Amino acid sequence: MPVKLPSVGIVSLGCPKNLVDTEVMLGYLQREGMALGDPGSSRVVIVNTCGFIDQAKEESVNAVLEQVRRKEAGEIDRVVVAGCMVQKYGAELAAEIPEVDHFLGLDELEKAPAAALGLPSLPRFTAKPLATRLYDDLAPRVLTGRRGYAYLKVAEGCNNPCTFCTIPQMRGLQRSRSVASLVREAQALEAQGVSELVLISQDTTRYGEDAGLGREGLATLVAALLAETGFPWVRFLYAYPKTLHESVLELMASEPRFVPYVDIPLQHVSRGVLAAMRRGGDAESYARLFEGMRRTVPGIALRSTFIVGFPSETEADFEELLGFVKAAELDHLGVFPYSPEPGSGAESLGDPVPAEAKAERQSAVMAAQREISRRKNRALKGKVHEAILEGVSTESELLLEGRLKRQAPEIDGKLLVNDLPEGFVPRPGAVVRVKVTEAHDYDLVGRVVA
Repeated sequence: MPVKLPSVGIVSLGCPKNLVDTEVMLGYLQREGMALGDPGSSRVVIVNTCGFIDQAKEESVNAVLEQVRRKEAGEIDRVVVAGCMVQKYGAELAAEIPEVDHFLGLDELEKAPAAALGLPSLPRFTAKPLATRLYDDLAPRVLTGRRGYAYLKVAEGCNNPCTFCTIPQMRGLQRSRSVASLVREAQALEAQGVSELVLISQDTTRYGEDAGLGREGLATLVAALLAETGFPWVRFLYAYPKTLHESVLELMASEPRFVPYVDIPLQHVSRGVLAAMRRGGDAESYARLFEGMRRTVPGIALRSTFIVGFPSETEADFEELLGFVKAAELDHLGVFPYSPEPGSGAESLGDPVPAEAKAERQSAVMAAQREISRRKNRALKGKVHEAILEGVSTESELLLEGRLKRQAPEIDGKLLVNDLPEGFVPRPGAVVRVKVTEAHDYDLVGRVVA
């Protein structure tokens, strides 16, 4: 008599790199014939955790405890925990939450079916301090969420020594995939109807250095993807200021399908703070960097991320950061209060900046950026732009949702479409012309034009 396979749902937390891991686990589950469902209606739930900052770790722990509660209530049969928190804190979690059936580290994605079945041959937890593996195009993958775009993880791990971060301790040193493998996976994604390919890794601008491609590895990869696929849009995320090579910008300027958008987290601009972060740089060099990017790629959209309240940040350091934000006039910006990471290079510095001061600094930067964003969005009003549609809006079933090229998925503002030509049938992933009719602080409203 055949064994009845359980339905499995995954709660995916954290960044797009984690989402790709989730989709790979779903692929392995599907390959073994398991029914994939919503976590709320499945008998087995996998929680793919994030372990980057306190807020994310708290969210992950709460998600695990919620599934444990459901197991104790008889709503589900098994709880499996996977991802970054397992890689770094697995032994501690296994001891403190005995109700969890299995813990899977970052090198154990293919074991998701065995964990879901509760096979006795699979250890509940296997300690491995550092991830070393790298999935390739042969790994199965089930896309999730809104269609139109998909992430392509080009590398794993990170070589940067940033003192506020412990990602290298979880995901290991950088390991780049081959160009051939990435082209094959991109072609498979295109065959599934994906219109926008989003390249991601921990430090995407360093792609290929470890594989002998030199500093032009990312440009080499993007050129190959453009030549071997027909994606209307190809974009990349997570540039590092020291490793962004001019070849990437030159390719962006000459290839209309390579989206003129760069996400380049600077983290700070004070020379002293950046030195304490072990990143280098200063406000002047970053201002020159942005000037050069705008000169090489006219109309480029720029995004950055900053940390406020780092242990060595003084009021003067913060004022320098705030002044830089006002002068740089970036298109998009994220600001996060410093969160101490156990085992990080900055752990010995403590956490001397009060939480209230961090919150005030975060609010001040975002207030300045809000004015800039509003002004930039208003400049788009009345003009026609290329846009990608993603489907029905989460705000109202009467609206469609999409993005302009200057808006990356999930992290920037969105485009709401409230008017369509007669007979137009919207398709997720369709690239259309949209006239912007309203401009808000972060979001836009427009209508599709013929």
